[in-house]
Amino acid sequence: MVNIYDQAHALANAIKQSEEYTLYARAKEAATENETNQALLKEYKKLQFQLQVQMAGGAAPNADDLEKIQKLTAVLQMSPEATAYLMAEMRLQRMLADVYKILGEAAGVDLDMLQG
Repeated sequence: MVNIYDQAHALANAIKQSEEYTLYARAKEAATENETNQALLKEYKKLQFQLQVQMAGGAAPNADDLEKIQKLTAVLQMSPEATAYLMAEMRLQRMLADVYKILGEAAGVDLDMLQG
């Protein structure tokens, strides 16, 4: 009989060895070496989460938060390290979403409600 937890740990190790994760880890380290980038990225992620919560609740995004995140995005785009990190993070999240979808389909769970 297959031990599902052993398989999950094997999958976790495969993810850690993937190109997506390796590039993400390197990009994160490079982007957060700079304290300014680190603070800006922290604020960006905080605003991004707030906007996601607002939209998940069915509310229109707060105009002030949208303006803040647009300005923050413009500032972060001036840093090649921050831009590379955000792009690598997006690729990693896409891979994880694909894996989660595969697992959901195998379990017969409808995950369409999780999609934006």
